[in-house]
This record gives sequence, C-alpha cells and structure tokens, in this order.
Amino acid sequence: MSELMHALVRVSEKAADIARACRQEESLFSLLIEEKKEGEKNKKFVTDFKTLADVLVQEVIKHDIGKQFPGIENNIFGEESNEFRNGLGEKIEVRVCETEQDTSRLLCKVLGENTEAAEVLARAAHSDFALPDLGTGDFSIPLDSLGVWVDPIDSTFQYIKGISDSVPNSNIYSEGLQCVTVLIGVYHLQTGAPVMGVVNQPFAVLDPETQRWTGQYYWGISSGSINVNSLQSSAGGAKEHHCSTLAASTQQGALCSVVLSTGEAECVKRVFLEALKGGVHYAAGAGYKSLCVVLGLVDVYVFSEDTTFRWDCCSPHAILRSMGGGMADLKEILRLRHDGTLEERPELMYHTPVQDATGPDRWANKGGLIAYRSKAHLNEVLKLLLKASL
Repeated sequence: MSELMHALVRVSEKAADIARACRQEESLFSLLIEEKKEGEKNKKFVTDFKTLADVLVQEVIKHDIGKQFPGIENNIFGEESNEFRNGLGEKIEVRVCETEQDTSRLLCKVLGENTEAAEVLARAAHSDFALPDLGTGDFSIPLDSLGVWVDPIDSTFQYIKGISDSVPNSNIYSEGLQCVTVLIGVYHLQTGAPVMGVVNQPFAVLDPETQRWTGQYYWGISSGSINVNSLQSSAGGAKEHHCSTLAASTQQGALCSVVLSTGEAECVKRVFLEALKGGVHYAAGAGYKSLCVVLGLVDVYVFSEDTTFRWDCCSPHAILRSMGGGMADLKEILRLRHDGTLEERPELMYHTPVQDATGPDRWANKGGLIAYRSKAHLNEVLKLLLKASL
C-alpha cells in the first residue's frame, strides 16, 4: 500500500496547484464563487461558499486515485457535490474527462465560455507531479477495506478572502491563506479507524519578489505495527518545515499551549487563558489547527462545538496516530473520565453517520474534538476542563 500513500501525496500536490491557479487571477477568482444551498451550508457561518476550486479538486482526487486503484473511487467521500451552476443558470456536473481538451470544454461552460481560464484549470487537472521516495516502508492493507475522506479546500472562507500578509504569532497564523489546507484521509471501512493521511498546505510560503506561493505537504501512516510519517528524521521523504520549531512540543511534561477557534465557547477560552496565560492561540481552519498540533507548534487543539466533520479530521488524525497522539470525541472522553470508566481513549471514527441526522450533519463530530500529540497532554486538558465542570 506504499503505492497508495505515494498516489495520495501526488494528487494532493496537484490539488494544491489547482488551488493556487484559481487564486492567481483575481478577476477570474470572482467568477468561481457560488453560495451554497441551504441544505449544504455549515451552520457555523451565516454565509458559506463553494468554489469551483473545491469541486474540481475533489473530482481530480476521485479521478486520479480511482484510475490507479480501480474500485476505490466508490468509497471516496467529500464535502462537496459536483454540481455547479454557471452565470447563465445552467446546472453542470463537474468532472475530469479522459482528455485535457474535453475537461477544458466542460469547464468552459462553468466559466461562461472563458476559454483561457478553462484551459489553465484543465491543464492543472491533467498535470502530473514527480515525487521522491517517501520512505514509507512496505506494508499491506486490502484495498477493498479502505474508504477515503476528502476536504478539497479546508477554510474556504480564508481562501476566498485571500489575505497574504498575515503575521504569525509564535509561528501560528490566526488568519490568511496559510490557514488553507487540502485534506485527504484514509480509514478502515469496517472499524472506522484512520490509517493514512495527507495534509497539504498550498500557501505555505510567499515569495516577496514574484508574489507566488509554494506549498508544503505532510503525511502519516498508522496501521497495526506500522507507524511512519514525513516528520520522522528516518523517513526518506521527510520535508523540513520553514519554521524552526517543528518539534518544539515534547511528548511528556506539563501542558504549555493550545490552539482554539475564535468562535470557541467563552467558558472554554477562560479555562485555558487562566491556566496557560500566553499559551492560548487562535487560528482559522480545522485542518490548519490540527496541523499546528502535528508540527508541535501547540500541544493540543480543542473544539467544543459540533461544526467540524469527518472530512476535516481524518487525515490529520492518521498523522497524529503515527506520532503516538490522536484525536478524540471531547464530550465522550470527558464523560468517561468524569465517571471513572476511561480505559481506552474514545478516538473519532469515520465509518458510521450520526443517527437521525440529515445532510452534512450526518458526518459531524457531534461531541466536539480534541487533537493531541501525547497522552500526557490529553490528560492535562481533561483535568482542566473537568475542574471547570465542562
């Protein structure tokens, strides 16, 4: 299955390239925004958006992975539908065609006959990327036992706003294009456990002279005795992150830092502000906040609301598992800890929908979540929250 991991990273690079291509020309980008229908909206936002970039990236991932591993495309699930309505009101099913020319003609309809823009996107959709050996090692997982969750462009709001001059605090961006991620996670269809993940950050570094962005990708595998990721010094494909605090967090010791959503409940904010003083950070995007934990920029990411989804979490969860950490249902783990029955960590699972829910809420993380690098940090968070009677 090392070939599947390689394919996931490669298609994430293509997805990142499409995301950058869509943002490059502002006059083009304004054509790509479509407000989501009521049934598709994330209730966290008054207005939520779907872009052609979202849809095209998701379809490229399905197309490329399905072409290399026939059958798995039937088990690739994502946030977006592939229907798009152009400026003329025509409903068009966006997909990747057999040839670049056919894909260009299809996208031309979406873009109101903007041939130049359609050709740029079609070229990106049919491009290929050469990758070095990732150093995953040999491992085997039956292909028909796997499902895939895709968030084609996480933090779409930041993607649309396009802030490029955001200044980080302790290497953490509260907003801006740096908070945008492409998330591809693989899980066991029967158990729901995450086994592989790729988090791609298309807008990691901006060249001040050319004003062009380059990206970074991170991957991890956690299956049985196999635990390997791109942040390990022994992994041949490991990439060096542009900040010097890649692994600043230790696996043991007191909790030092947490990343939260600006929309987090005030009682949760207060708990951490009182306990951690300057160690509380805020950032946009569930994928990016999880990445902050993966990179050791913070110890934990806590979110008590129910507005994150399986596609937000599967890929970073797999990477964290490969590092000895994880991602748990916050409400459930607090309940078990309070009752004194916590023997195993109730990790998020990805194979069963929420009972009686409809639309995107079928795949919501109803109990909130906590992402952590070590069990020691998890225990420290639980002590704080239980002490505050949350």
